[in-house]
Amino acid sequence: MKITKSNEKLNQIKKAGFILKPNSPEIKKDYEVIKNHFLKANIEVILEKQSALMINEDGIELDNLCQICDFLVSIGGDGTLISVVRRSFKFDIPVLGIHLGTLGFLTDIRFSEVENFLSLMFKHEYRIDHRMMINGCANEQSFVAFNDIVITRKSVSSMISLSAKIDGKPFNSYFGDGVIISTPTGSTAYNLSVGGPIVYPLTEAFIVTPVAPHSLTQRPLVLPADFKIEFTITDKQGALVIIDGQDIYDINENETVKIEISPNKARLIHRCQRNYFEVLNEKLRWGN
Repeated sequence: MKITKSNEKLNQIKKAGFILKPNSPEIKKDYEVIKNHFLKANIEVILEKQSALMINEDGIELDNLCQICDFLVSIGGDGTLISVVRRSFKFDIPVLGIHLGTLGFLTDIRFSEVENFLSLMFKHEYRIDHRMMINGCANEQSFVAFNDIVITRKSVSSMISLSAKIDGKPFNSYFGDGVIISTPTGSTAYNLSVGGPIVYPLTEAFIVTPVAPHSLTQRPLVLPADFKIEFTITDKQGALVIIDGQDIYDINENETVKIEISPNKARLIHRCQRNYFEVLNEKLRWGN
């Protein structure tokens, strides 16, 4: 399985597009502090329209923001960052995550570290990680996923049945609460909570994890990312397909969910000092 590492740097650091955690107008005070750090570093700050409306300021649509900015800045938590990455993905623009509160798996720049990190950026002391993304199609609707795709039952009182193929050849059938198809980045999300493996985030692989399977012989699988995976709904009630916990598609019996690796990667800006295993240690309290 392939590990993708990069020495990429930004072409320039002049304009930053800001997206704030939704439905959080109280974030304005912290945003103003962060904005001032950027302005002092001679970086122009432009707000995304919905974020601007939330705090009574001016902004522009995200698509326009992506076309005129050198990078995006997500202020909030991992959920905000995931949404920003998915919405901006077609523009191939790097994203910096600044978290407010506890350390995230994805957002590693603390509020108190912003000013120092900006000085490091101008010294090229940062890195851009390339993260695997999933392209999917369900009921003729295409989507992209950063963390995971969950195929699950419609009713809590019943189970779901699925048949699965790899590269067009049958390999398994599932009967239970559903199945999670995760990227390595998403391996520490829903996948982890149901007993799936943690996979280093720069690996290129699919993690397929059954949720409460009827058969105890069903186990999580880690598959090479160049496989094409298909799940056909064999349940009369159909199923729900949930993308990164944010978008939901309703599909019917005999319809298929097709999944493959995206040819492009998400690009996340991180501190050079960021150590994934230290993050795991802190978030999962390993050794305590």
